[in-house]
Amino acid sequence: MENETGRHRTQSTRPLLQYVDETPPPTPLPNIYRFQPREAKITCKLHPLLVFFGSCLVFVGLFTTWLAQNIDFHTVDLPNPSPRAIVVNEPTELYDDGRRNHSEEHVVPKPTVEPTPYSPLVLGAPTESFRDNLRPDMQYITSWLDAGWNNDVMTYMNLIYLGHITDRVPVLAAFTPSFHIGQESPIIGFSEVFDVPRFISDSGIPVLEWSEVKDPGSELIDEIGCWNVWESVQYEDHRPRRSDVPNWLGLDISYTKTPEWIKMMPNYEHDKGASFWALARLAYPEDRSSHLRDDVLPSPLLHAVLPPDEHLLCYDYLYYVGAHQMMEYEYTYAPAWRYVGKHLRWTERLENIAASYVREALSLGAHSNIPPYISIHVRHGDFGNWCWDAELPEDCFAPLSVIARRVREVRTELFLQKGIDVPMSRVIMTSDETDETWWDAVAALGWARVDHEKMHTENKFGKWYPIILDAIIQSNSIGFVGTDRSTFSMLSKRRVVEWHGGVAQMVKWGKKGADDH
Repeated sequence: MENETGRHRTQSTRPLLQYVDETPPPTPLPNIYRFQPREAKITCKLHPLLVFFGSCLVFVGLFTTWLAQNIDFHTVDLPNPSPRAIVVNEPTELYDDGRRNHSEEHVVPKPTVEPTPYSPLVLGAPTESFRDNLRPDMQYITSWLDAGWNNDVMTYMNLIYLGHITDRVPVLAAFTPSFHIGQESPIIGFSEVFDVPRFISDSGIPVLEWSEVKDPGSELIDEIGCWNVWESVQYEDHRPRRSDVPNWLGLDISYTKTPEWIKMMPNYEHDKGASFWALARLAYPEDRSSHLRDDVLPSPLLHAVLPPDEHLLCYDYLYYVGAHQMMEYEYTYAPAWRYVGKHLRWTERLENIAASYVREALSLGAHSNIPPYISIHVRHGDFGNWCWDAELPEDCFAPLSVIARRVREVRTELFLQKGIDVPMSRVIMTSDETDETWWDAVAALGWARVDHEKMHTENKFGKWYPIILDAIIQSNSIGFVGTDRSTFSMLSKRRVVEWHGGVAQMVKWGKKGADDH
């Protein structure tokens, strides 16, 4: 089968998630022109009644002929119905031309909509080579991952926003396991975590997954040229950012180093941030062509030397990107959150699983409504490596008494602002802490716990799920207490505040008395 470019497409038999376009808007009726008879002189004397009736007959004849030629009453579109049939119990104007239905009950059936099997953003089924499936009339953008899951989510928010401002379709790969998950774990698709159709609808931003473009089972290696951002924003690692994603996708990449001006703070070694709009310049022909280099890094497998691709624009790493400063998600102006992050909602399946965990933690019935609750995220683990200012190891992390003070402040603010009284028995702790003595102290405060070992989460769902379910449980609370400088807590705070109008506080740590206030 040939595509519009004349190339033969290598079509896969692997199906995609079906896309169902919304019912198209009704075709408007043609304007009904008002009949404007011209003035005429009557030169003969006729009886007034004969003149009147004759004029009426002529008018009716002309108007009937005009209607027959200009309006087909059998093809008038009905207004868009809701997903269910509409039951009308009173006379209701149902048609665009003003005709009314006066029946006691009238049912407008849901129209039949033929689903399209593949995204309209590609030519068809996923292909052996990604190039065979890209539409020639569209431009695309992609990037890779190399961090923990939450930071990878932020990387994709940045990628989607960069696609938004450059008028390109973001193409997202699956999440790949990090040391937090376990390198032996399988990948998990973006749409297994986030409700992609809802995101597209709410944000107005189109997105694709790589599995919709290239067949995941393809053994074909695609050569492509990409921009090397990483080497321009830091001064220790003299190569593009490493990632496992291209290996999963069967890509052999030749890199061109970006100009030094993409870095927000030139010559400052402690900041790795690049500017969205600086990177966006390279998406356009003038800046792209003027910054091509001769010292292109050949691809590792086929040793191809390629300039950055124009059809599928790609950058090696987009985690350290911002509009004004690096790590700006905690600020309300952050565009990647405002335009992308706040619209990334969890899938219904994950929401249901997380709700069952909340009911278990709060000792509720299997089908009980979940009352408002407060969640806590305490990050310990590898944060112990950041305790440079603590005189003693035990002074690094905030004690439970300090966290409890923040919980009381959140409870008070919820009551004053919303009149919601959340008792201590509806406080849920989530943490990577492994010391059971610490967890006993949590129980002594009357707080609930999400115990993934007790719930056999990994055995039931896989190693990705403890961390993902914790994020969902946190995001659905009405109050939240997080760990300062944790990006995991940062996103949960934004979700609680903006999705539910909730209240959030962050606990400072790193030395004794860090959270005193």
